[in-house]
Amino acid sequence: MRYSKIVGLGHHVPKTVITNQYLSSLMETNDEWITERTGIKERRWIDPQKDTVANMAAKATRMALQRANLTEKDIEFIVFATITPDYFFPGSGVLLQRELGLESIGALDIRNACSGFIYALSVADQFIKSGMYKTILVVGAEIQSTAIDVSTRGRNTAVIFADGAGAAILQPSDKPGVLSTHLHSDGRFAEELYVRDPGSSRKREERQPEQILDTTHFKVVMNGNQVFKHAVVRFMEVINEALAANQMKKEDINLLVPHQANLRISQYIQEKLALRDDQVYNNIMRYGNTTAASIPIAMSEAWAEGKMKENDVICLAAFGSGFTWASALIRW
Repeated sequence: MRYSKIVGLGHHVPKTVITNQYLSSLMETNDEWITERTGIKERRWIDPQKDTVANMAAKATRMALQRANLTEKDIEFIVFATITPDYFFPGSGVLLQRELGLESIGALDIRNACSGFIYALSVADQFIKSGMYKTILVVGAEIQSTAIDVSTRGRNTAVIFADGAGAAILQPSDKPGVLSTHLHSDGRFAEELYVRDPGSSRKREERQPEQILDTTHFKVVMNGNQVFKHAVVRFMEVINEALAANQMKKEDINLLVPHQANLRISQYIQEKLALRDDQVYNNIMRYGNTTAASIPIAMSEAWAEGKMKENDVICLAAFGSGFTWASALIRW
């Protein structure tokens, strides 16, 4: 039996630290309000003069390659998850290919928001298992700070979203690595968490003047109550699905790495699964919600801190826009 295994993890976050106190100088908010609702204390924002989605992804990739004792030339395929590509098109996969100095290898872009990294991991897992490729780069990267509305009007989302990149290198293994992945969506709730424009499905005259003239902001529409209500249900469902598929119980989980959407959601899931604090990895307090980048950043840090040991059972789970949700169970 041929399996896929993560052989290297890496991440990169911008240097600029944005505290809750700083945000309170830009909008009507405060540290207590943000912390109580999200658990976030600080987040990272890029320097627009030097940072791009692609070059942050390249930095995360090089860390992952170094940890795996590999080089850029070993990469045979790229799966890139982001909802904030550097260009409307082409996707960031080919830009990362260029950043890494690679030629002609395939690059696939995934637009599944917060679930994007697990979707990308699932695609790579199947390519490895089929024998099509031997070394695949899976990336999640986002730049959201340049698009959010940093004002009292946009504070419900402006205090949450942030920037960063994470990467994983997959290779074949004769021992179980990625045990299973589980992917779901429900488009009935697409407008509960979405950005409507720029979109192509409206005539030019139907676009609002401010959307045409002001391209520095997009409007995130989020029904927070609906998102929370669905997230806590779908998280539990998809985690239990992964456990059942592998004849395991919640007690078998050594480490749960959830998408870093909201610390309150992670704490709720931890309570329902009766997991100890050392069995759940959260870093949203330091980085905010980096969407597709959140899980690989968290995995990279958890590995570096010695919290992912050989033969440990690692569970990844995510929920987000779409609605989409996903899980993966990994034998480390």
